[in-house]
Amino acid sequence: MVTLKKRLSGGKPSYYLSHTYREGGRVKYKEAYVGGKPPTHLDDIKSEFLHGLYKDKWFGKFEAIKKAYAKEQKETPEAVREKNLEAFAIRFTYNTNRIEGSRLTFTETSALLAEGISPNNKPIWDVKEAEAHKRIFYRMLEYSGDLSIGIILAWHKGLLGETKPDLAGVIRNYGVYITNSRFRPPSAIDVQTYILEFFRWYSREESKINPVELAALAHVKFETIHPFGDGNGRIGRLIMNFILHRNGYPMIDIKFRDRKGYYRALERSQVRKNDFIFVQWFFRRYIKENERYL
Repeated sequence: MVTLKKRLSGGKPSYYLSHTYREGGRVKYKEAYVGGKPPTHLDDIKSEFLHGLYKDKWFGKFEAIKKAYAKEQKETPEAVREKNLEAFAIRFTYNTNRIEGSRLTFTETSALLAEGISPNNKPIWDVKEAEAHKRIFYRMLEYSGDLSIGIILAWHKGLLGETKPDLAGVIRNYGVYITNSRFRPPSAIDVQTYILEFFRWYSREESKINPVELAALAHVKFETIHPFGDGNGRIGRLIMNFILHRNGYPMIDIKFRDRKGYYRALERSQVRKNDFIFVQWFFRRYIKENERYL
């Protein structure tokens, strides 16, 4: 967490931004001088300070991952690449749906999506939403346009069209709650404004921000708006992988077993109105998932 500190030297004040963090089991400390009086636009200055720290600590690793991944993809036969992508699609579908309450096991999801074998004694909507998610995932990979409200609505309609047609592809005009969370999403009257601002932000920043950071920020901002009655997490994780894939980075599958840390990071970011809490969690998770490329 970044804090503003005041020091006196010869009776004159000096102000510094300071940040303490843990790395490799050790506590480290960074600071930056910001002037002789409290700065205006403190939140913007804090964001710039954190961004500089991230650039030094993480971005070189992200670039190394991208290069190693590109080399691996180039050297892998097309048939094997397709098989690997299919395996990822199944894992991603299982985990993203399981996080949202699906009763399908990984074995059942794999049998359904790879062999067309429907599980016994499981809700039909879980089956249909698994099949729909895999279709939308591949549709997302094939999409070459810009991220827009139109494509998000299309993905959402494709995801929930068979199981929740009254919610599918429609921005909510009612209030919602997030189960077991202290965060309350924006009211219905504000959702349209926030979602349009989200896409304006994305258009401004997509060419300026490191793609891994962009994926993390887009995810937390989208989840904070919570524009749909259902399916927000799944669409948010598709957005995240759309950004990574489009920019040549390996995609990420947030595991069901890691959901508590994932939810905790999102909630802390939302309650404290600090996107970088989630961004830091995402960076650590992304590095861990891609250690083999480093």
